[in-house]
Amino acid sequence: MKNKNTDASRRKFLKQTSVAGAGAMLSMGISPSLMAKGLDNTSRPAILGGPAAWDKARWIKWPIWIPETDEKRVLEVLRSGVWSRASVVSEFEKVWSDTLGVKRTLLVSNGTNALIVALNQLDIKAGDEVLVPPYTFISTVQAILMNGAMPIFVDIDPETYQIDPAKIEAKITPRTKAILPVHILGMPADMPRIMEIAKKHNLLVVEDACQAPLTEINNKKVGTIGHAGCFSFQNSKNIPIGEGGAVVSNDEAFIDRCFSFQNLGLPYGTAVGTFNAGSVRIGTKVRLTEYQAAIGLAQLKRLDAQTTTREQNAAYLKSKIENIPGIVPYKTYDSATRISFHLFSFRYKKEFFQGLSRNAFMQALRAEGVPCSGGYTPLNKQEFLKEAFASKNYKRMYHKDMLDYNKYMEQNQCPENDLLCTEAVWFTQNLLLGSKEDMDSIASAIAKIHANAGEVKKTLEK
Repeated sequence: MKNKNTDASRRKFLKQTSVAGAGAMLSMGISPSLMAKGLDNTSRPAILGGPAAWDKARWIKWPIWIPETDEKRVLEVLRSGVWSRASVVSEFEKVWSDTLGVKRTLLVSNGTNALIVALNQLDIKAGDEVLVPPYTFISTVQAILMNGAMPIFVDIDPETYQIDPAKIEAKITPRTKAILPVHILGMPADMPRIMEIAKKHNLLVVEDACQAPLTEINNKKVGTIGHAGCFSFQNSKNIPIGEGGAVVSNDEAFIDRCFSFQNLGLPYGTAVGTFNAGSVRIGTKVRLTEYQAAIGLAQLKRLDAQTTTREQNAAYLKSKIENIPGIVPYKTYDSATRISFHLFSFRYKKEFFQGLSRNAFMQALRAEGVPCSGGYTPLNKQEFLKEAFASKNYKRMYHKDMLDYNKYMEQNQCPENDLLCTEAVWFTQNLLLGSKEDMDSIASAIAKIHANAGEVKKTLEK
């Protein structure tokens, strides 16, 4: 039989020591909630001489190449001497179409040219305006300019980093021809709302899915929802070939035109090396090679499993860091059913790190063995736009009032994007191919920098 007085004293002692322990942890900058998350924020940061959270040499290298399984097909192609576009490129196109559940794929030299070709063959040309987000790689906007059209920037949703559908209609004018949403970082834009707006205003939609292979909205692959979708197979992408891109669509006549345009304007189906077919339209030459397609077919075999690993690790990492004060991870739309995570991002709020700057925070994080970057700078403020407006072609295509750069800048301000560009921190997709131990190490690295932010700041920001 228990002694009630002894039991009561024991409970009192445990309560007092727990409170005292929590107080001691708080006084040392140690958060009990983070300890409960399994995060080690008691160690001294590596930038201050402590042990690194992780060995950067242990991260999975990218791209992945497995000679035993990957090289046979590539060597066969190289030894065949058939290197220009032929049957292997066609095979890649068929496999990619089947993977996405779309009728047709056209492979081209890179994602930038995929966008250029798609916009061109949707007849987006001089005088047209294309609505585009500012949080994207420069290729998205360069493709608009290369077709003589005018990019009009629509600010982002600050939580998802995607083009904000609530801000689209205010930017539509009689010259608006298309919306170019970008599924940036591998996360999806709000396509259901974007398609509703496009239908209402009779606009074309070209999806920049260059960073988002296998991302899904309502179980439908991005890139297959709009009138056309574009993908990239550049070396850092989730399907690395070195360079490469694709245009996909369910509109077969459109893909036939794209094929012709990227093959010197020769009729669709004209074989490489044919000289007497006669071109039927103005064109360029951005064909993919056979050996690139062979590399791509090897990479495609791993894509589904890698995408699942990235998504699982991203969710786990997010759960580990979202309670660290000053770390605000991405959010996704409810319609997102799968995310490819080309990049993992969060917003860094320095006021919760005793004013430690983002650059200093990233320096400390790299010292822990965790590679990271600050991502994009505001695209709508870069000098290439001014240079385009001053070019001979744009002066001939547009009235001078439309090329007033200062006025354009005033009308294309994107304050949410400006703020994101000062706060974002990125991890590349290969980090998400690691183990849960790797994710724990990333989270603990952030936690111990937070716990020692004041001292880190004194050391790095003297």
